[in-house]
Amino acid sequence: MNNRERIKAILSYENYDHLPLIHFSYWGETLEKWAKEGSIPMDIWTEFRGDGSPAEVQLDRIIGWDQSYGVGHSFYANDLFPPFEEKVVKEFPDGSKHVLNYYGVVELRKPEAGSIPAEIEHTLVDRESWEKFYKPKLIWSFDRAGKPSPETEKLVFDPNRETWLSLGYGSVIGTIRNWIGVVNLSYLMADDPELLEEIVDTFAALQYKVMEENLKKCQSFDSISIWEDICFNYGPLISPRTFENLCGKHYRKIADLAESYGIKFRHVDCDGKTDDIAGTWVNNGINVMFPIEVGTWGGSYQTHRERFGKKVLGVGGMDKKVFALDKKAVDNEIERLKPIIDMGGYVPCPDHRIAPDAKFELVCYYVEQMRKIF
Repeated sequence: MNNRERIKAILSYENYDHLPLIHFSYWGETLEKWAKEGSIPMDIWTEFRGDGSPAEVQLDRIIGWDQSYGVGHSFYANDLFPPFEEKVVKEFPDGSKHVLNYYGVVELRKPEAGSIPAEIEHTLVDRESWEKFYKPKLIWSFDRAGKPSPETEKLVFDPNRETWLSLGYGSVIGTIRNWIGVVNLSYLMADDPELLEEIVDTFAALQYKVMEENLKKCQSFDSISIWEDICFNYGPLISPRTFENLCGKHYRKIADLAESYGIKFRHVDCDGKTDDIAGTWVNNGINVMFPIEVGTWGGSYQTHRERFGKKVLGVGGMDKKVFALDKKAVDNEIERLKPIIDMGGYVPCPDHRIAPDAKFELVCYYVEQMRKIF
């Protein structure tokens, strides 16, 4: 069997020869650290861009991974077009800046800061700003159907490929949260729910069209990938009822379109504690939970299985924090994963990018031990 066949077999509760060992890429700072300490060639860090690039494939071979689960996710172009032109709004003596980004958000950027910048001001605040600045940037054209990286394009049209490949839909409301901010989104739910619904419906319809056109060109995708960062460590950033009313119908459309092209797996990537909105996904045809963050709230595929049964599948849930500790911690994490893997319908994967505190030798050790056991 190849990796593509293995992942499909596991998510279909079928037999497979061995567990595919997958990851979801790395922070750039992680590769920089490993390169400077001599653990990996310097050109892997400088040329790495993910999505099946030669540098990523080379690193997979060095560590022993079978593949990245993120290959193909960038095969879409359905955001603001054209994006806002980035410009510096204000500069400060310490070198930090207020910058208008491509979403129309003024954010604080600090020198050498690796975390997400703080949001200072938003262009999208009401119907006038929606009509003037955003709605004109969400008009369909065939240019939006996307141009994948050369590596992804080669895989997409290879009927004999061995790599699992996802088609990215984009997001129903997560990207809108990026445009408007959490506080403004909260106000809009109460002050002008009709406008919020219009924004969600307009954006979702555009992305559906992009997805449809890509599927017309190629039907060989293995899954549909949805990005939906709409939760934090205590729960959703939006009322679960509002989330269901605004977004449920669009997930159903995504699932139905995927089914019409024979794509059985639709996964959603959402940070944070998703328990209160997971039902909207599962009840509307989104059947793969990813990445199942272990986090501070102890997310687990077991929780989803107990609630939804075998109709919910899982990818992720491996606690990458052990990569910063020692071999004993890695062994304990593998022991924790064993009964979850045995349930079926689940492929372990370090949640999100492997962080800069990860020790290269422990990542290799994890892969080596998993290979021996599974």
